[in-house]
Amino acid sequence: MLTTEQNKATRQCASCAADSIQRELPELSRDEMKAEIRRLAKEKNAVIMAHYYVSGEVQDLADFIGDSLALAQQAAKTDAEIIVLCGVHFMGETAAILCPDKKVLVPDEKATCSLAESCPADEFAAFVKAHPGHTVVSYVNTTAATKAVTDVVVTSSNARQIVESLPADAKIIFGPDQNLGNYINSLTGRNMLLWNGACHVHARFSVEKIIELKAQHPEAKVLVHPECKGPVVKLADKVGSTAALLKFAIADEAKEFIVATESGILHEMQKSAPQKVFIPAPPDDSTCACNECEYMKMVTLEKVYACLRDEQPVVTVDKAIAAKAIRPIERMLDISAKLGL
Repeated sequence: MLTTEQNKATRQCASCAADSIQRELPELSRDEMKAEIRRLAKEKNAVIMAHYYVSGEVQDLADFIGDSLALAQQAAKTDAEIIVLCGVHFMGETAAILCPDKKVLVPDEKATCSLAESCPADEFAAFVKAHPGHTVVSYVNTTAATKAVTDVVVTSSNARQIVESLPADAKIIFGPDQNLGNYINSLTGRNMLLWNGACHVHARFSVEKIIELKAQHPEAKVLVHPECKGPVVKLADKVGSTAALLKFAIADEAKEFIVATESGILHEMQKSAPQKVFIPAPPDDSTCACNECEYMKMVTLEKVYACLRDEQPVVTVDKAIAAKAIRPIERMLDISAKLGL
């Protein structure tokens, strides 16, 4: 099993080659590059999937956009020969595990995930071994190697339902997001043993700044992702996954929303409900008006073009790890399908 540092080194070496390729891009306008990407996708039977957190420009280009659960579900059923996964690296790994007969590309292999990196597979495996008799529930925001020591994978869209599907007396390890784990414990009455990990974006939202925004926009409803800290969650009118927050914002009668998740989702919110106002909640360590994941924003139009043109970087997962990691992913998809998620 590769260590976290070895995985990082492998991705960084591949990214050096990718960076070199991207310096050789032709001089194209934005519209020309988008048209060329669409032409290449059709020619190569490729599907472009994008997470809500990447730039709006890339979202608009994609064949399919969604949260982590939706991307995994879509990857599992696509008949395309190539998947271009516009998101962070673990998403590409998940697609590669589910689709071993397809070529999975990511625009930038350096686009990692702080939450996934907070849970090195070797350390998590030792933690699991130290607590025998526990069902291991891992958030999808983990490396393939961490998923390989997991019993069932969850996303923020289905974590509560999957935990509730386990026996009431089950002893559970939940990792790596401690904030999400605490939130699920509060909803279910479980006492899951939590790994101490966090998303650097969601962990830095400021209670004080959200209260200030609420004072300026008293009619606004506060939308909060469950990866946020407990005091931020308590301010929410709606707590939910990215997809759930989007659905709520479209359907709810409110005209203004303060959004405490990665600001990339505001693009789809504004497209879907153009008559409404969406205000990004700021982080606590910056005067910036929004909170962005720098890794998601590494996925650019130019990199999408280069990776599709040259069919690299390709995401590969060790076969032994993939054989173990696919079981908890498929279990998640099976439970989600049975629950209609």
